[in-house]
Amino acid sequence: MNNLVTRAITGTLFLLVVIGCIIGSALSFTLLFALITGVTVWEFGTNVNNHTGANVNRLISTTAGVYLFFSFAFVMSGIVDIKAFIPYLLTILYLPISELYLKDENPLRNWAYAFASQLYIALPFSMLIILSQFSQAIFSGDSTKYWVLPLSVFIFIWTSDTGAYCCGSLLHKRFPAKLFERISPNKSWVGSIGGGVFCLIAAVLLKTAFGGNMTVLQWMGLALTVCVFGTWGDLVESLFKRQLGIKDSGNILPGHGGMLDRFDSALLAIPAATIYLYSLEAFCY
Repeated sequence: MNNLVTRAITGTLFLLVVIGCIIGSALSFTLLFALITGVTVWEFGTNVNNHTGANVNRLISTTAGVYLFFSFAFVMSGIVDIKAFIPYLLTILYLPISELYLKDENPLRNWAYAFASQLYIALPFSMLIILSQFSQAIFSGDSTKYWVLPLSVFIFIWTSDTGAYCCGSLLHKRFPAKLFERISPNKSWVGSIGGGVFCLIAAVLLKTAFGGNMTVLQWMGLALTVCVFGTWGDLVESLFKRQLGIKDSGNILPGHGGMLDRFDSALLAIPAATIYLYSLEAFCY
């Protein structure tokens, strides 16, 4: 019971902070996800250093990830030009070159995990800035609507999780087929399908609430894209934890684990949503 209360309180506060910062202002949105990027990259580095024998430079990797996020924010907003990415490229050069002098037993492992932290965590979070630009575009350039698509992606993820849990709990005995038993024994096909149905309903509601020049079918396509890739994102993080032999990626959120546990679905769903929207732009507009 105590754990349930802790989870409920932490989860509620977490949702309020995330939603509040996303819709509060462009500044609060940027600062929140820059912080989340840094904490998540640091958490990733801590886990691989503690459980794989790697020696990732967490300070450099975390600084690089946060800088990448801010670079996307400033470049996409027009505050600076694309040359802002040059210091990030210097950091990427530093990571492998530094291994020449550290004399670690397995430098390739260090490179792999350091670069993985950028591709798996920092880059996907940076794509939120692109989603915010698309959000303004679907409302004919209205800069006050920057938050609609980023928030919608998270709503689809949360809706998918809720739908999967409800349908899986109610129907798993009747439809016991597992989705990916080797990685996550509790996930079932009926739960995943239920999550997709919930997402489609959410898409219709979001179109009704927000409008914009995306059709309801395009909203539904975005919902299914987030649902499918969000599920894969959850499974990828489960594979990561299974390989490391850990239950949670951290304990920063009491009762909910670490930042990787909270944003595992988003790390694949955000890039997938970005690709989907670019595809709509190329073929439909």
